[in-house]
Amino acid sequence: MTAPLIELQGVERRFGGLKAVDGVSFTMAPGEIVGLIGPNGAGKTTLINTITGVHPATAGTIRFEGRDITRLKPHAIARLGVARTFQIVQPFPEMTVLENVAAGALFAGRAPTMAAAEAAALGQLEFTGLAALAGKRAATLTLAQRKRLELAKSLAMRPRLLMLDEVNAGLNPSEIDEALDIIKRISASGVTILVVEHLMKVVLSISQRIVVLHHGQLIAEGEPRAVLADKAVIEAYLGTRYAGLIAGGAT
Repeated sequence: MTAPLIELQGVERRFGGLKAVDGVSFTMAPGEIVGLIGPNGAGKTTLINTITGVHPATAGTIRFEGRDITRLKPHAIARLGVARTFQIVQPFPEMTVLENVAAGALFAGRAPTMAAAEAAALGQLEFTGLAALAGKRAATLTLAQRKRLELAKSLAMRPRLLMLDEVNAGLNPSEIDEALDIIKRISASGVTILVVEHLMKVVLSISQRIVVLHHGQLIAEGEPRAVLADKAVIEAYLGTRYAGLIAGGAT
């Protein structure tokens, strides 16, 4: 049996008296794509922040490739091969597209020199379709281009685990299709992916498994269509009235 790439055991994150993440346990296997879903305020982004050390866990254990990373600093976790994108895209606006990506390659991707960082960055810009914009200021990019820049920056960190936080938010259908193609190619390269997503089209098209959070707790986990048919998941998203119609066989 393959050892998990990442393993969460009873992970909690408190903010005062609020448990934003409440006893969450799950694993991810190498190469897997897992969808992380739940209503607004369910704790999805907080869970990513906890895994990456931005908001360290107040209880529980997080192991990456068998190593306990629960108390490591964010930069140390990043250098082990854990990367993420942000829901609100904020590149360094006055730096060029190439410089933005090179920063990730230099400080977390272990590039030995600036020249090596820029070479790695250009490779990721080509992968994400931004090579023609390498010399442009990041502030001039469209939202879809900035989303791709986020992906390129995270890939320059040479991740083993990549967590995507609402990477498709604000995109039109054709832009979403293009983003999905990039995500599938990232997965094909061997990167394990955790996708935070509200769009069920996206979740069903790329996820091999789904984890559902509600009020900070894991309420369901498993194969996508089975999870989306779970009564507790329906109630968390659509309310008890709709859940009752499904239970009664209505369509």
